[in-house]
Amino acid sequence: MNLREYANTYYEGEPHWYIDEVSKYQHQQRIHKVNNLKEYLNGDHKINYLPSYKYNGKDIEPKKIILQYAKTILNFQSSFLLKNPISLTGDKEVVEEFQKVNKKAKYNRLNKKILEKVAKFGEVYEYLYLDGDDVKSYIIDPSEGYPIYNHENTLIGFIEAYVHDNISYYTVYSGEYVEQYSNEGGEHHLVSRKINLSGLPVVYRNDNNELSEIEGRSDLEDYITILDNMEELISKFTDSVHKFHNPIPVVIGQDLKGEGIDKNIVGGGIRLDLDGDFKFVTGEVDTESFESVYKTLLQSLLDVSSTPAVSMNKTDISNLSEVSIKLLYSLAELKAGLNESFMRDGIEERHEKVRVLLSYVGVVFSDDVYESLDMVFHYAMPQNEGEIINNLKTLREIKGISQESMLEQSPYTANAKQELKRLNSEKDKEDKVNMVNGESGKADNSQSNNEDNVTNKDTA
Repeated sequence: MNLREYANTYYEGEPHWYIDEVSKYQHQQRIHKVNNLKEYLNGDHKINYLPSYKYNGKDIEPKKIILQYAKTILNFQSSFLLKNPISLTGDKEVVEEFQKVNKKAKYNRLNKKILEKVAKFGEVYEYLYLDGDDVKSYIIDPSEGYPIYNHENTLIGFIEAYVHDNISYYTVYSGEYVEQYSNEGGEHHLVSRKINLSGLPVVYRNDNNELSEIEGRSDLEDYITILDNMEELISKFTDSVHKFHNPIPVVIGQDLKGEGIDKNIVGGGIRLDLDGDFKFVTGEVDTESFESVYKTLLQSLLDVSSTPAVSMNKTDISNLSEVSIKLLYSLAELKAGLNESFMRDGIEERHEKVRVLLSYVGVVFSDDVYESLDMVFHYAMPQNEGEIINNLKTLREIKGISQESMLEQSPYTANAKQELKRLNSEKDKEDKVNMVNGESGKADNSQSNNEDNVTNKDTA
């Protein structure tokens, strides 16, 4: 079933069927959830809705402390996987061509943005197109994207819908065309229709949703409940500290009424009967209980999000070996592996579309050459650079690694191919210098021999 058959079957050929499609309950429920997550990341937390209360006969507005740990955790996850650019491997011809595409389309930055969107909202969409002879990508926000699947969970169409200046815009993607509609002027009408060269958008989606195979689930949903409790705990504890700092005066015995002490001399004072007493009573702050509960919640947050405590400055470390560092980051590495899985699926689909688009501008690859294309992710794992260099040196000495591979693994080399060219250029210069020095040495030796012959003749 293609998109046209889908529209005819479910909407009986209604020309503006896309309006009813985006209004379906399952779409609106997902969009509502995405918008709620956006508001949460923007600071709209449950703690903001704490009601006021009365204290000492007055209305008190409670403290509302917001913890934006969620942003820190999500940024760590995306940076851990994609801080270092993805390396392409395979046939030299196809790798060089795809590297040009990556550089012009700025895919290294785009990949990080895609991963951030998926972690925050569960899924995101990418549409590829030709801008002249250059391949470009357009990211469709999850709050504006409406993927359409058939009964086999196969993507058959896609709708992008949004409102700007009270005008509704709809872009319908099918396998053949990209059609744009709007209600500017009062009625919905077709604005443009273009041939779709790259096909349907690429869907990046994680596998965290146990209830659906076609809809992703935000990692943020696993953190919100813990963060809400942390915010409530620290806010109410702060309120209690302010209350305890307001002591209650207590008088024991009978106050003797009289003129008392002259206020102009020593300030205010009271006079008590014999054996009377006066003091201020304050409550005791149970900091140990607060610290215990707060640390437990924080550790639970780090465990659920697979975030190493050392990356959040929650653990003191010193003189750790590379093996110890890997153990500390083991959960983060497992989480990065899960993120790599769906990112790899999406990027491989992108590569298929890039290959198709390049064929329209005269760049064609055979199946054997294209199938050699692969990618390598470089996790941002803390490393002992001195140990890495010694290992590379040992491998190079026993001829267990090529010079190019050694440069690729070196922590001080940003571009292995460029560095290799520079090394070859330096080697060529040294060879020329050695050659010149060698010819000069031969000339000097020849002149010396001639002088010796002349001297021998004169002696004879």
